[in-house]
Amino acid sequence: MKLLEYQAQTLMKMYGVPVPGGCVIAEGADIESELAGSGIGYPAVVKAQVQIGGRGKAGGIRFAQDAAQAKREAEDLLGKEIRGLTVHKVYLVEKQEYVSEWYLSILLDRLSKQPMILFSSMGGMEIEETAKTAPDKIKRIVVDPMIGVEDYMARYLLSSSGLDVSCTKALDQLLKGLYRCFREKDCMLAEINPLVVREDGKLIALDGKIDVDDSALYRQPEVKAWREELPEEDLVKEAREFDFLYIPIEKGGSVAVCSNGSGMLMSCIDMLSKNGMVVSAALDLGGGATKERIAEALRILFATQGVKAVLINIFGGITRCDEVAGGIELAMSRGALEGKMIVVRMEGTNKDKAIEILNGMKNDDVIRVDGLRESIAAMLERRDRL
Repeated sequence: MKLLEYQAQTLMKMYGVPVPGGCVIAEGADIESELAGSGIGYPAVVKAQVQIGGRGKAGGIRFAQDAAQAKREAEDLLGKEIRGLTVHKVYLVEKQEYVSEWYLSILLDRLSKQPMILFSSMGGMEIEETAKTAPDKIKRIVVDPMIGVEDYMARYLLSSSGLDVSCTKALDQLLKGLYRCFREKDCMLAEINPLVVREDGKLIALDGKIDVDDSALYRQPEVKAWREELPEEDLVKEAREFDFLYIPIEKGGSVAVCSNGSGMLMSCIDMLSKNGMVVSAALDLGGGATKERIAEALRILFATQGVKAVLINIFGGITRCDEVAGGIELAMSRGALEGKMIVVRMEGTNKDKAIEILNGMKNDDVIRVDGLRESIAAMLERRDRL
């Protein structure tokens, strides 16, 4: 789960990370009243709250010298599209004067299977770009989760970057607070870019980015509540009610994919795309899906605008093949498959029973195949229906 900037900074502030004063204004709010009660000083920055990088280049960050200008900029941004995402909220923060921009993040390093600190004296730009143009400017420290952030780490990051070590104490406190946030909120990433240094030596997190592990949301009620505020498609939320992962892919596609694993989903999408078919959405069933839930999965996929066919690719284990076939049969009995096509490939538990169920349906719109390549071929043979 990717938090919006104001949500990330709210969490960081809880852990003592210094952030600028700000207020959030939502669509439909009385902007003038919100600004009057915010206590924000000017000049200020008005930031579109969308889950995408490069907002500034796309016109999603504006500057305001007074409340009247802030109101105009907020009105212009709310409802606007920034790189395909609609702005439903803006975040107004006090503009900061500073002398340096740094980059700081803590992420889960998959190689060491431990948290890793990334630090760079070249803040304000994407870390990927820094890695390409100046890889020596990125310092890395793996953190032992049994120990946490140690006292020497802040001084090492500064000295090895050629920076003034007079900020050691401030960086140490901030780093330890950010790490507590990372650990206690089950983060996959906690990033500050830029982390700015004021003339008085104080550090301020001007922008924050936090990704929280979806699997841990059950123990993060505050963060989970924020998810409902995020701009998600209705079908994404509907699928989540059944513990499905629904992924919108490309608008205008006529094909959707359903499977029980991200690897198989990606394989199906790649093969369909290579053969010139546009995939509109994918849905991961997870484990142990019953026929009732599979019928709901098909209903959701066929509710995707433009979808005329669904490719089902299942390796039956916890999710049994006969439950998948039963779900297709149930969806057909409810009218969800009328005029639609399903190509299904199944292997694993109770496959023979599943074949009996599918054969008994006697429906030409449900095509069973033995392999993934055959499923693509079946789609291509019936391309005039897509």
